[in-house]
Amino acid sequence: MAERVYLHVGLPKTATTYLQTILWGARDQMRAEGVLLPGRERRDHLWASRLVREEVVADELPEKQHTAWDRLRAEIAEWPGTAVVSHEFFAAASAEQAHRMIEELAPAEVHLVLTAREPLGLFAASWQESLKNLETTLMADYAREVSDSPSVIWNWRTLDLRLVLERWAPVGGLLGSERVHVLPLPGAKAPRDLIWHRYAGLLGLDSHAYDLGRNFPNQSMGVVEAETLRRINEHLTETFTEALDRGVYVRSYLADERLVPRGGERYWPGDDQVEECRARGRGMTEHVLARKFDVVGDLEDLLVPDHVVERRRPDSVADAEVAGVAVELVATMLSDVRELRQDRRRRRRQAHVAAEAASSAAAEAAAREAALVAEAARPLWRIAARRLRRAAGRIRSGSPVA
Repeated sequence: MAERVYLHVGLPKTATTYLQTILWGARDQMRAEGVLLPGRERRDHLWASRLVREEVVADELPEKQHTAWDRLRAEIAEWPGTAVVSHEFFAAASAEQAHRMIEELAPAEVHLVLTAREPLGLFAASWQESLKNLETTLMADYAREVSDSPSVIWNWRTLDLRLVLERWAPVGGLLGSERVHVLPLPGAKAPRDLIWHRYAGLLGLDSHAYDLGRNFPNQSMGVVEAETLRRINEHLTETFTEALDRGVYVRSYLADERLVPRGGERYWPGDDQVEECRARGRGMTEHVLARKFDVVGDLEDLLVPDHVVERRRPDSVADAEVAGVAVELVATMLSDVRELRQDRRRRRRQAHVAAEAASSAAAEAAAREAALVAEAARPLWRIAARRLRRAAGRIRSGSPVA
């Protein structure tokens, strides 16, 4: 069994994609340093989170999904060093589910890792992320109540560090305070890779030896683009019901590839929600200090400043602004459709040419084979012809035919 397992359970929108991209791009390098990232693919950790949170019925899933958590544990059981499991959706687990997950990793020494972020920026980013997942809620109505469901991700249930810690590391729980690690995201002026160096150092990796030059997705839309996507989603909720459709077409194609590159103005929620974020930030830091959890970084980075830079609110977006983005989006998508059809026709032509060439080659090969057969059969025909001529001569001379 692995000696130590680090469970990185969130929070969502706290550089998790950035960190996971580095990890999954360097698995062999990590193994050489004695750290295992189990699984066949990155989605194994997502599927494991869905199973742990009982979001799905395991028997109704394809085998590679419903066996994900068992496979991760089996790999960890065979590894002698340190292992890491990372997905931000674990943050939504109930106290009972979290307790069971930690127990199932025994006898390994389990450490809980939570990357965290000041709540105002986190709130705005998570609302946008919910839109990329086909939500249609107005920001003014977003996360007004804390959900009781482990299946709900985009809610204070997963965004409030204190609430997550209360479920995953309750007083008298399985984890001592020294095994709970909180990594606040550094402020905007800090180097982007600082969170990686802190995270990798916690795992026991040589952080400076890793390639940080990859492309890291998950950038933001402007306020008009976000509101445009929200309104588009209202027309897709009944047809884009599959997770694959939402991921491929809504999140990746529409949001990340078409709306994010437009840039746009940044935004905040309303004044009451800003104040709620400020209060939650204070509650988070007080809870971490009171429980004496290990802090890797500065807890002050989890506080919303008394004065924040002025930004627009989503409810200020006018219909004309949405129409402007939508018109340009239609034009862009029309070009995409044309390019797709041209590429499809090009591929069909190439396939037709290849088929004709294959047919011609097959015909030539058949002709060559027939010629070879004929050439091989010619001596036999000659022998048969000679025998027929001899037989005919005997018949004419009255001699007996053998």
